[in-house]
Amino acid sequence: MAPEVHNRTFKADAHARYARLRAEGPIHRITRPDGLDTWIVVAADLARDALTHPDLGKDPAVAAETLKAAGNHILFAGTGLGGNMLMADPPDHTRLRKLATAAFTHRRTQELAPAIEETARTLLAALPAEGETDLVESYTGPLPMTVISDLLGVPEAARADFRRWSRLATGATSAAQRESMLLLNEFLAELLRDKRRSPGPDLLSALIAVHDEDDGRLSDAELLGTAVLLVTAGHETTVNLLGNAVVALLENPDQLDLLRAKPELLPGAVEEILRYDTSVELTPTRFATRDVELGGVRIPRGSAVMVALGSANRDMPLPDGRDPATFDVRGPAVRHLAFGHGIHHCLGAPLARLEGRIALGALLETLDLAWADTTAPLAWIPGGIMRGPLSLPVRFTRRG
Repeated sequence: MAPEVHNRTFKADAHARYARLRAEGPIHRITRPDGLDTWIVVAADLARDALTHPDLGKDPAVAAETLKAAGNHILFAGTGLGGNMLMADPPDHTRLRKLATAAFTHRRTQELAPAIEETARTLLAALPAEGETDLVESYTGPLPMTVISDLLGVPEAARADFRRWSRLATGATSAAQRESMLLLNEFLAELLRDKRRSPGPDLLSALIAVHDEDDGRLSDAELLGTAVLLVTAGHETTVNLLGNAVVALLENPDQLDLLRAKPELLPGAVEEILRYDTSVELTPTRFATRDVELGGVRIPRGSAVMVALGSANRDMPLPDGRDPATFDVRGPAVRHLAFGHGIHHCLGAPLARLEGRIALGALLETLDLAWADTTAPLAWIPGGIMRGPLSLPVRFTRRG
């Protein structure tokens, strides 16, 4: 069986289709739209194993022939992706992650809370007393864009392009994805040059300092690659976390009412949203460094492997015994895989959680929401590794 997990039709009905795949087996072979044959892990237990498997690495060199045959022999060339920790194996990964960790300490993340709160309130205040809006355009999109732009020091005039390139780079088809990634790459390279000439109190300036001191602990490629990663992983994931949260709450109005009545449930609710509808649906590609066995299937050396985090999170037994396909903000904590597992666990997870709690809290406190059209199907990001709504057309009334 060769399921098409990257196309628009699959995305719209992803959870039901993943459930059918899990019923047939824990791992499946597909041909991606970019022509690359890939193994997709869909079961929870096997997903954890694959995410920590010592013979599934990030270096595409082992798959050079496979990539070339699929027309992907320049998979990362010129995009900035080749120099970041997400695409690196130890010891380079260990070094790169250590250098970036200082930017995402608990203390530094918590220091961002007042600015996130102010951004959320400002965006909501810009809406009229009642009416209709696309929340992706008016709230769930601009809030994370503002946070990551402030963090990196992106000029106001460039933020609209910055947002568009970031979304297409992570959620478009392969041709549009590559073009957007190249544009994002060029923009960040120029921004880094500007920061070197005139550094500021932002994260990119701090990374440049790391690059320049001690004989350059970050190479030029690693500096750019880290900047690209911070944009794509630190922005688009949160846009989709918030979008998926709105969908889950509007489709489960009892849970929306409960969360509004008991805002102390917000931290646990964010974890439930991450589990229930994971914003990073598929991991970036790994490559088998030798012949391995996964789920009773032989994976030849050089083969591409991806883990369906969105499927694995719906495959985990929950502590309260309920069906994982149900949504309950009161549910006990569960070790979901929304931020990955092992050495590539998302470095920005604390920031995403903080943005989720603040943004949802402000939204529920300020607005009563309903779908603008209950008959229109939602449009989802059509491809790539992300899962989130392209738009959220709602009717709203300002509370109070």
